Amino acid sequence: MTTLRDAVALAAAESGLAVVSTVRSDGTVQASLVNVGLLPHPASGEPSLGFTTYGKVKLANLRTRPPLAVTFRNGWQWATVEGRAELAGPDDAQPWLADADQLRVLLREVFTAAGGTHDNWQEYDQVMAKERRAVVLIVPTRVYSNG
Repeated sequence: MTTLRDAVALAAAESGLAVVSTVRSDGTVQASLVNVGLLPHPASGEPSLGFTTYGKVKLANLRTRPPLAVTFRNGWQWATVEGRAELAGPDDAQPWLADADQLRVLLREVFTAAGGTHDNWQEYDQVMAKERRAVVLIVPTRVYSNG
């Protein structure tokens, strides 16, 4: 049986790159490549996946249709994690996210969990705020693979 940790480990050499699939309003699938990391959920401490996003398409899809799938791969090995998106950002308030400073810290935590590094965290924070980045957290409901 594949675990959440096993799934994420597949993409370790690729900085956590994974394909995230959401559902559009017409029922078709929208897929994109993002950096995904494993971290404890800020409210519950449960192992969760996290990535950041901005713009209209993915956030709009996730706000109205939160089920999603995240697929990690390494060569022909793959693992998929299914769950529901929980958004936290400037336009997506959460009771466990008290203020903009907590969001700033969470954005950094998700970025580093996905393998990211930065030489200028103040610049990173400014870009995230300007782009109105949101964190997408996924507590898994199903994990499966071809292995």
